[in-house]
Amino acid sequence: MTQDDKIQRAAVIGGGVIGAGWAARFLLNGIDVAFYDPSDSARDRAHAVLAMARQAWARLYPGATVAEGQLIFAPTLEDAVRDADFVQESLPEIETLKRSVLAQIDAVAPVDTLIGSSTSGLLPSRLQADMRHPGRLVVGHPFNPVYLLPLVEICGGDQTTEATRDRAAAFYTRTGMQVLRVRKEIDGFIADRLLEALWREGLWLIEEGVATTSELDDAIRYSAGLRWAFMGTFLTYRLAGGDDGMRHFLHQFGPALKLPWTKLVAPELTDTLIDRIATQSDEQAAGTSIRELEALRDDALVRILNALSQVGPDGYAAGRTLNGFRNARAPADTAIPDPDGPIVSYQGHALDAWIDYNGHMTEHRYLQVFGQATDHVLALIGANEAYVRAGHSFYTVESHIRHLGQVHAGDAVRVCSQILGHDAKRLHLFHTMTGADGTAVATSEHMLIHVDARQGASAPILPAVQAALMAIGDKHAALPRPAGAGGSIGIRPKTS
Repeated sequence: MTQDDKIQRAAVIGGGVIGAGWAARFLLNGIDVAFYDPSDSARDRAHAVLAMARQAWARLYPGATVAEGQLIFAPTLEDAVRDADFVQESLPEIETLKRSVLAQIDAVAPVDTLIGSSTSGLLPSRLQADMRHPGRLVVGHPFNPVYLLPLVEICGGDQTTEATRDRAAAFYTRTGMQVLRVRKEIDGFIADRLLEALWREGLWLIEEGVATTSELDDAIRYSAGLRWAFMGTFLTYRLAGGDDGMRHFLHQFGPALKLPWTKLVAPELTDTLIDRIATQSDEQAAGTSIRELEALRDDALVRILNALSQVGPDGYAAGRTLNGFRNARAPADTAIPDPDGPIVSYQGHALDAWIDYNGHMTEHRYLQVFGQATDHVLALIGANEAYVRAGHSFYTVESHIRHLGQVHAGDAVRVCSQILGHDAKRLHLFHTMTGADGTAVATSEHMLIHVDARQGASAPILPAVQAALMAIGDKHAALPRPAGAGGSIGIRPKTS
């Protein structure tokens, strides 16, 4: 076990959108979180962000079996960090405030606890100046929403150790993030310096009456923004150079650097300019609430990430990071369980989109969840994506679902699976779905047959998979037969 694997308890200090986003990402990775923010709104914000994150992750990582960590609202900063393996500070961008709180964290947290700061531009050398153990502080600068956008910029100060940088990078990677190490300490790091240049130029265009906030956003989202999601700036410009690449592009367009195409220095934010921007932004939003915009943003980001995950054999850009994290969360071929009971094959929450006109989960979503549970069991015995690509698979030939209770939006659901039988070609599975209180809300029973997909016919299960199936099946044979197994549908005639 590596040091970052030992991080099971995190403290999040500061409950704004960034702090709440960190808490959601950690919790959905199975890490317990002690959350501290003295404001009255922090608790509600944390719950709201976690609810949005659950919805998004259920679409990015369907069928995930990682149990969600426990969220605790600590009464004091000291209580939050005292037993933490990792601390993420996400306070407002006020250097004196951050330095003071980081020194308090440093005085209480165990000496081997890593401390990350979410600062978007303050220098870590200054932030660690008042700490007794400055070597363990590193900047981990994320982007909103933290639970969806994978980039985290890591930057150390003068006293940050290389071991701290490495441990922080390993931990952030473990939570599904794409680490970008900042080579030199610099105000604003990398991404924010690029974003700030665009922001300042936009302010000038509004100040001088060239464009409105809506027109500026359209100029990005209908052009360069679409390319930035997967190519960035320099790779895009390389293509603009044609077959001769970047060198030709620089020779061709280099003279434009002398043209008056940018001001770089921001205009004075006068009351008039602020009023103009705020009014235009209100008109652009057209009455859409912040919560509605956040939901739209998350939906679009999930779709973009899923689309990028399907480009090429391994995904592209952020899609490759997503696929890597999916693979890390998937059961390994060798992870044959030795359970005292059925296999935990699915854990998650019911999404809003799963709810029908009766206000509860609709029928086909039960089959979707049970199907993902079946996929988890198949992956455990080695019948994974590589197995399917090699031309072997299991096809479901019969299913029977019983609805025993109701599942509503946001409800926690858990599926446990039991192998009822198997032979040379067949697999008999039984799934039980339970709610948060452990009460069964549905069951499903399935008969699967092993096939040679290239021949389009049934075929014996391959030896390695059969051996893994027997290892689990023999244990499950000793378990009690589930209630409802082998049942059928019918209306019994009344007896006189």
